[in-house]
Amino acid sequence: MMLDHRPATSADVPTLCTFPQTAEELFFMFPKAEYPLTEPQLLAAISQRFECTVVTDDQAVIAFANFYRAERQGVCCIGNVIVAPSARGRGVATYLVETMMGIAHQRYEASEVQISCFNHNTAGLLLYRKLGFEPFEIEARTSSVQDRVALVHMRRVQLLY
Repeated sequence: MMLDHRPATSADVPTLCTFPQTAEELFFMFPKAEYPLTEPQLLAAISQRFECTVVTDDQAVIAFANFYRAERQGVCCIGNVIVAPSARGRGVATYLVETMMGIAHQRYEASEVQISCFNHNTAGLLLYRKLGFEPFEIEARTSSVQDRVALVHMRRVQLLY
């Protein structure tokens, strides 16, 4: 794989909408959205976010994330993390999250990066822990099928980035 990244454009939105394959995957990525993900839903979220970024492999869009909070010399919060089904398990999510941490450090001089993950997203929880994120709060939430779930808030202090 030849991974690169760039700012997301409106032309990427139709492709990004195909990434969540189930209602649960969409809930992990974008809890307020209704399955299936539509262009208007994603465009509305993007319009309220910062540093919307796609990962590409030979120019094909294969992953997406952004910040829902971006404070200069403060906290940047990564959200809307999703990887194309065909690219999962190949290090793309690691590249994506590391890219977002780099943007937080370089453009915002962030002192801390936060990411949140639902308790039943085992792959996400293990990835974020591997990347140095530490849990600091657990929030009760309701899933898209009205089950009680825990949203694990994690942070990584940027001092050693």
